[in-house]
Amino acid sequence: MNATSLASAPRWRDDLSTEYAGLVETLERLIPCMEVPLHLPWIDAINALKRERGAVIMAHSYQSPEIFHGVADITGDSLALAQAAADCDSNLIVLCGVHFMAESAKILAPHKTVLIPDLEAGCSLASSITAADVRELRARHPGVPVVSYVNTSAAVKAESDACCTSANAVQVVEAIAAETGSRKVIFLPDRYLGSWVATQTDIELVLWHGQCEVHEKFTAMEARHTRERFDAKIVAHPECPPEVLAEADFVGSTSAMGKWLEKERPQRVAMITECSMADNLRNKFPQVEFIKPCNLCPHMKRITLPNIHAALRDMRHEVHVPPGVAARARLALDRMLAVGRRDRV
Repeated sequence: MNATSLASAPRWRDDLSTEYAGLVETLERLIPCMEVPLHLPWIDAINALKRERGAVIMAHSYQSPEIFHGVADITGDSLALAQAAADCDSNLIVLCGVHFMAESAKILAPHKTVLIPDLEAGCSLASSITAADVRELRARHPGVPVVSYVNTSAAVKAESDACCTSANAVQVVEAIAAETGSRKVIFLPDRYLGSWVATQTDIELVLWHGQCEVHEKFTAMEARHTRERFDAKIVAHPECPPEVLAEADFVGSTSAMGKWLEKERPQRVAMITECSMADNLRNKFPQVEFIKPCNLCPHMKRITLPNIHAALRDMRHEVHVPPGVAARARLALDRMLAVGRRDRV
């Protein structure tokens, strides 16, 4: 927290610990207890502004516990937040995540105001490919459909036939292949996620060379050491390198990890993904011991309680997508959501 934030920080009230007793109990299990009194005035001030403005706060599962549990109305993975943006009643959305998520919310809810607390909350995957790169790939592979991971800019989505998340990548690839009659699909930008998808389908994939700066750092040696030292089950995100996935007891998306824990209830587990994912799941599964060979996402951690408060107070950092780009990107996102709806039938 910088000097400006401290100077404008809301003041402590003695009744806050009573008013937020349940939240205090939750946060003290997840973060150092001395931090909780520092967060409560911000949480209270944000909740007051949220009510005043009729806003909905959406937080990705990689957000820190004080945001995820303290101020968020809707939480989840990229797919859940995209669906929520399209469906929620509020005309004001504060997206606590990275920039491509806020763009997706704006594309799916074009008449709503979408704010992001920090414009610099980016993504290494989104910055690894441009719209021009997609056009070049199409020229090299004429007639081959393009599936883009949602971790891409609106401009890249606009050049794509469909989007996907890690939760539905296999289903989207197979759906677009069936729709177009192609046995080959261009899949971008995450080469590790693409490599994993390729093991789950007979569709031939043309891959890009992007990778997530959080997940690419994990090693097979770390996974083996964690299993041997702590006798822990290994759960890995498919954005990890293939040699890490080979060591895992389960490979799955952010949402699938939670479902696996619900089913298996292991005594100890290591979540090979972003650190806050394990923090937030620990609250749901108190009987599971979480071993944390994790990495922090520096972009997700740019979102803080003070800049959420400032975004609501000043209505700042509104996200805009050019109408032509938004219309074409919407088609790709709608295809992704349509696959999800078919899977739920």
